This record gives sequence, structure tokens and C-alpha cells, in this order.
Amino acid sequence: MRPIAIIGASCRFPGANGLEEFWQLLCEGRNAVGTVPSDRWDQDALYSSDPDAPGKITTRHGAFISGIKEFDCGFFGISPREAATMDPQQRLLLETAYEAFEDAGLPMEMLAGSQTGVYVGIGPGDYGRMCAQAWEQIGAHYATGNFLSIAADRIPYFFDLRGPSMAIDTACSSSLVAVHVACRSIENGECVVALAGGVNALLSPPLSISLGKAGALSPTGRCRAFDADADGYVRGEGSGFVVLKDLASALADKDRIYAVIAGSAINQSGRRNGLTAPGSWGEESVMLTAWHASGIAPSEAGYVEAHGTGTVLGDAIEARALGKVFGERNGKGLCRIGSVKTNFGHLETAAGIAGLIKLILMIWHGEFVPSLYPEKPNPHVDLATLGLTVQMRRELWPRGPDCPRVGGVSSFGLGGTYAHICATSAPMSAPAKPASDATGLLIPLSARHPESLRRLVREMAELLDKSDESDALGICRAAARRRTHHNHRIAFAGLSAVEITFAMEWWL
Repeated sequence: MRPIAIIGASCRFPGANGLEEFWQLLCEGRNAVGTVPSDRWDQDALYSSDPDAPGKITTRHGAFISGIKEFDCGFFGISPREAATMDPQQRLLLETAYEAFEDAGLPMEMLAGSQTGVYVGIGPGDYGRMCAQAWEQIGAHYATGNFLSIAADRIPYFFDLRGPSMAIDTACSSSLVAVHVACRSIENGECVVALAGGVNALLSPPLSISLGKAGALSPTGRCRAFDADADGYVRGEGSGFVVLKDLASALADKDRIYAVIAGSAINQSGRRNGLTAPGSWGEESVMLTAWHASGIAPSEAGYVEAHGTGTVLGDAIEARALGKVFGERNGKGLCRIGSVKTNFGHLETAAGIAGLIKLILMIWHGEFVPSLYPEKPNPHVDLATLGLTVQMRRELWPRGPDCPRVGGVSSFGLGGTYAHICATSAPMSAPAKPASDATGLLIPLSARHPESLRRLVREMAELLDKSDESDALGICRAAARRRTHHNHRIAFAGLSAVEITFAMEWWL
């Protein structure tokens, strides 16, 4: 497989509005699971500890994002009437798509007309079912507001992209499958740049009722991956994207590279003990295939982000598969594993992209971050004998010229479609902080509305205040060359980041 660079990313996860907040949440080992917000459904009226109680949910817990009803429809050229019929998943995808391209330094004028592909992991949304309950209120925008294909297609429509665009539903593995398909599309020449990720929104109770009756949900509201007290998973919502590009092109274009996808694979586990039962053969096979494609021995893995839903049986089966693939360490110590689901539950169709973004942030920052569980080891699995250990603390992840950071991430679909990705740190020759003999700094900023511009200036002032001079130079360059320039504009100049920050604060 040709190496694919991850040059941008974005996320809206529980407790983390953006990459920086997500990294802080991971480093601090915070739990973002809470109770169901009152604007979703009445948790007290629907709760029952009895799984056989009709129309009841066996838990009051979930992991939710804030502001899911908020949407600047004018920014995306959508009328208020059409926006009201759009599944919030579509709105989240548009917002995080814009943020991912911006993070990658790809302004709208550069993207327009380009061979850029869009690959979205998404499942049937709650919103369409909610809107369809009142037939007499269904209008012309109901179809486009709720088709899964349109959730992906709105992105190329807004940015004028000309590569493939598709929605992918393989349940819990959807977003990681989307990344795999995007990598293959770049290899095949179908697109030059690809946007890949997924979304999930929890808006109404029917699916939670069903999953509770199936025994899948944790009544205690904790996703205890690899723990003796694992009792099911917590449902969560969110959206995330990565921007992908052939590594050689990314290096030539001097893109910032978070990490490199060295290998990926997808498969189906076939007939198992049941349609939704985990399949050890499929899990082991998909990992081996991805690492074979990468040309890297599994013994080189410093960390593997596990599927890790928090069920005693599922975790045991996954741990045994991980041990077979990564347990032979050749004297390198135990292989570290973990699961972001311990932080904010299972994001279902967006779970894979959450795990991948966690992995690439660890590679980029050079640190391992802790999982919140296990507190008590799963008695059905001896991790040490399998050559594994759960990462339970924050610590450095070293690298060197001949020792890149290498890790994997798994995502397993409810129906048996599995995905795994092997990722490494960028080559040591990748672009570093820019050097310059410039004697001053200039930062141009713009937005579509005056108040948005004021908010952007405030955010930039906070960012520059925390930056050294080299970082400030990179921020100014990116603002000038790699961001979309809108109608409401302002620029600040100074001899240093301190001077520019002072000017911004004075203007505010």
C-alpha cells in the first residue's frame, strides 16, 4: 500500500469541541459521559432497570455534544426552512468538514473544482423518523434532509469538489471503513485529496430501547473496557474527519503531517455464533492483513487503539485476537492497548474516526494517554500472558530516525464488517517549524459576519498569546496563504507576537 498522509483533522466529540479540547480530555483522563439532556428525551419517564419493561431504557446515561441544534445555515448557503428539515448529522458533517479542510490549510478557492473525494460513515438517523411522524408536515426538503447519500453529497456541493462522494454504513465500523476506502481511492487515482470520517447523533429513544433490551447498554453508565465489571457500552454521539493525501505529494507541498497511514484492511467475519456476536477469526485476520499491507511487523507496534466496547465476552475475544497478532514482541516489552470509549462511550458510526484521531494525536504529540479502565482486570483474559497491557497513565512516546512511532486502530461493526489501520509518524524529513529572517509579522483574518470576525480575532489572540515566535510565524503564514478569505476582513501587523496580540486586544 502507498503511504497516505493525514494532513488535517477535525472533531466534535462529547466534552471536546475541536482537536485541542479532545487532546486535553485525553491527557487529563476525563470521563465525558453524563445523563440524557432534557431536549433529547425524558430520561426519568423512559428509564427502567427491568429490560423487559415495554418502551423503557435500561440506562439514564449517554455521551452528548453541546449545541447540536445550533447551525449557521447562512454560512453554508442554506435557507432556514431547508435547514429545519436537515438531519443534524448533515449539519455536523458540514461544520466539521469545513474545520478539517481549514486545519489542513486548504482554502475553499483551492478546493473548488479539485479532484477531492468525500467518504462518510453514517447510519439511518433518528431525525427522519421523528419528522415522519407527522405526515401532513412533510415538505419538499424532507428527502434531501434525510437521505444518507445527501449527508455526504452536501460537502462536495458546498465546496465544489469533483472526486467520489459516498455514504458508508457498516454500523460501528463505518467511519474507519470510510478511511480505508478513501485511501484506496487515492491509490487508484480517483481523487488527489480525500475527506474521510463519520457522524452519529442521538435524538430519539427507539434504538436505545432496543439496545437495552438486547443487553448491550451499560446500566451503570460506564464503558469499562477490559474490566471485570464490564456491563455493556454507553451510547455516544459526535463527528470527526481526517484529510488524506499521498505522502509524496504532502511532502512536496510542505503540508503539516499528523501521521501516515501505512496499511489498512477491511473484511467480514462471516458466520459466527450469532449475527451480532464478535468473531475472533475476522478480528485477527483484518489486523494481520492491514499490517502486512504496511510492510511493518506487528511487533513494532507501540500502541493499539482497541475496539474495546466494554463487554466481558467481547473484550475477551478481542484481547485474544490482539495477543495473537501483537503478543510476539521480540524483547520490546508488552504491547500497549487502550480504548477512547472509556472516555465518552461508543460513538457507533463515528467510533472508528474517534479512535483514529486519538491515535494520530498521540503520534503527533509524542505521548501515550490513559484509558480510564480497567480498575479490575477481566478474569477471562490474562493480558500479560497475551503480551498486552492497558495504557493507564500519560507518558512520553519516544521516536528516533530509525524508530518511528507506530500504532494501530481497530473498529468492528455490529454485523461483522471489521476495519483496522496501521499508522506511523511522519518521516523525520517532513516539514518542521518554518525558519525566516522576517523582521515583522502580519496576520490577515476574515469572516462572513462582523460578529464572527470579532470572535475569530479573540480566538487568534488567545492562540498567539500561547505561541513562541516560530509558531506565530507559522500561524501568520497559514492565515495568509491557507485560509479562505471572506468579505469581512481585518489585518494586524507587529514586530512580534506580543505586539500583534496587544493590537488585537485593543481592537476588541
